[in-house]
Amino acid sequence: MSKYQFHQSDVYQPGTDLPINRLNIGDAEILREIEAQLLQQAYETFVSELTADTRFDEPYFQSLHQRTFDTLYDWAGQYRTQDMVKGGSMFCRATFLPNEARRIFRELENEDFLQGAALWPLARFADRLAYYQSELIALHPFYELNGRITRLFFDLIAIANGFGPVNYGLALRDDSEVDNNYIRASIDCVQRADHALLRELVLAGLSSSESEP
Repeated sequence: MSKYQFHQSDVYQPGTDLPINRLNIGDAEILREIEAQLLQQAYETFVSELTADTRFDEPYFQSLHQRTFDTLYDWAGQYRTQDMVKGGSMFCRATFLPNEARRIFRELENEDFLQGAALWPLARFADRLAYYQSELIALHPFYELNGRITRLFFDLIAIANGFGPVNYGLALRDDSEVDNNYIRASIDCVQRADHALLRELVLAGLSSSESEP
């Protein structure tokens, strides 16, 4: 049974939460391992490509997903066209998703894509990272791999400002089927539009990154 609820979906293998994939993999453990390998390669690639002129806009965000997972999924980088619900959380309705995405990235552009944040108080940078991350968590633009690509996106913004990747520490280490701090923070973002807990996690993660040699 899929972890998401649909009226109907041709994205997942019938009766499972495994996406149909280019490699015809039906084993969840193997599929997750390949996803993890692709993500690790993507981190190395995208960090190496960062320049002072990198624009963290909507096409760039979509390109992260597309370039990372295109070898595995036909829909990599494409916004979903179906409504998605997980547990008690309903993500942005597919009908409104394109307009909401434009709004979020317009706001981010109005803040200069958070460039120059190395000169800000750390708490201010953490708040803005958490705010935009919370907006994309609630948007849930892709069928799968939203959290990982969203964290990659904001890690790249942090790195561009002289920090390391945000270290979420224990927040991500619990079983993904039970509530850990990151899941609780994500639920707050979706159900209550509240990024306070996420801001705490990001602030702690930035502090940790800042202190690394």
